[in-house]
Amino acid sequence: MTELKMYFPGKLVMGKGALERLTEDITAWNPERVLVVTIFPLLPLLKGLIDSLEARGVVVSVDTGIVQEPTFADFRELMSRAAPFNPDVVIGAGGGSVLDIAKLVAAQVGNPQPLEAYVGNGLLQGRYRKLVCLPATAGTGSEASPNAILVDDTDNQKKGIISPYLVPDVVYIDPLLTLSVPPAVTAATGLDAFTHCLEAYTNIYAHPFIDMYALQGMKLIAENLVRAVRDGNDVDARAQLILGSLLGGFCLGPVNTAAVHALSYPLGSAFHLAHGLSNALLLPHVMEFNLVAAPRRYADVALALGCSRAATDEATARAGVGKVRALIRDCGIPSRLAEVGVSSASVPDLATGAMEVKRLLKNNPRPVAWQDAVDIFNAAL
Repeated sequence: MTELKMYFPGKLVMGKGALERLTEDITAWNPERVLVVTIFPLLPLLKGLIDSLEARGVVVSVDTGIVQEPTFADFRELMSRAAPFNPDVVIGAGGGSVLDIAKLVAAQVGNPQPLEAYVGNGLLQGRYRKLVCLPATAGTGSEASPNAILVDDTDNQKKGIISPYLVPDVVYIDPLLTLSVPPAVTAATGLDAFTHCLEAYTNIYAHPFIDMYALQGMKLIAENLVRAVRDGNDVDARAQLILGSLLGGFCLGPVNTAAVHALSYPLGSAFHLAHGLSNALLLPHVMEFNLVAAPRRYADVALALGCSRAATDEATARAGVGKVRALIRDCGIPSRLAEVGVSSASVPDLATGAMEVKRLLKNNPRPVAWQDAVDIFNAAL
């Protein structure tokens, strides 16, 4: 058994309507000022929390400035508002982009390190404000991970900040926050969460402790994603999805992702595609590339997807690829790069960009060379 470091949130509360109990956790810290980083559509659902805090004398500032995957410039702009406010507590409520930037705001307020000093793994030296995360999509698992991703404006590349200080003090998992997520976003974020679990399980650094989360996460997402896409008010399906996403988040810190994410980063940056959609477009093609290097692991993935065991691991694994293609089709989102405006002319640059994401490519069960990346992108066209 290889060494494993795992960082869990200080407190995890989950359940339908759990958000109603968050005020008690926050006021136990005796804060004077609370910053809520969120998106405009969630404001009606957060009104009770905000009113409750203000009734107890807490000054609350709400920031809805993050509307897409955040850049370094977006972070600096938000900090220009957050730093003078000087919150004691930062609450992130939203999808992965909002949670990631809320985590970084909590780390930056009162911190003499500039952002550039802690881009990378393990470079952040501390966090000086309390952090609460409320996921409103079942996708990134950011609420449970030590990761935050920003786009660097200087080279248009996604950069990771990985640190145990980015794991929240308190996480509330309330499926009611996800009911208004549109079908296409539900599908893309759900497939992103599935990919977290799959890439952790098939990773060369896979670990038995993480395997438990990865397998159960894949199973929950495979069983409930189409239900949630077709009926956004299906609270049970939403609850199972957000639990699967949380399990995927637990996989990210100690094991992390691999080639699907590495190839999706330049795709998302160049064409401004949502992260989950970028992953979904590449997922079956990377699975086909990888399964010959880890047939037993990919056979287990197929079983988690609901496939029957075939005569060989490789045959079972290939059935799993077919199941993923069917899942994408049934979710009604694009399945080919050409459908989202990607042409063959862009493939060499995309492959070159993917080769820069070494921190993830090194985890892949099969080495990925530049030509391999070209072939995968071409297969996905």
